[in-house]
Amino acid sequence: MAKTQLGARVDEDVAELAKKRAADLGLSIGDYLARLVQDDTSGLRARAVDAAARFLAEHQTVFDEAEQAQRTTRGAHAA
Repeated sequence: MAKTQLGARVDEDVAELAKKRAADLGLSIGDYLARLVQDDTSGLRARAVDAAARFLAEHQTVFDEAEQAQRTTRGAHAA
């Protein structure tokens, strides 16, 4: 494994493939790696939002019941 400027250890074959792909896209290797990271984080963010939406949809009745309970008990406190 070769040590790169970024401090990461990468197999030479992988580094060469990344350099070729960057060149195909007209990007420097740094810009290409930055794009890969951005794409990966965008995908993670989208999956997290989807998971949160599914969770909320699956548990909507629990949230509705909790909100309803809060509304009905507000005036029931003793002075």
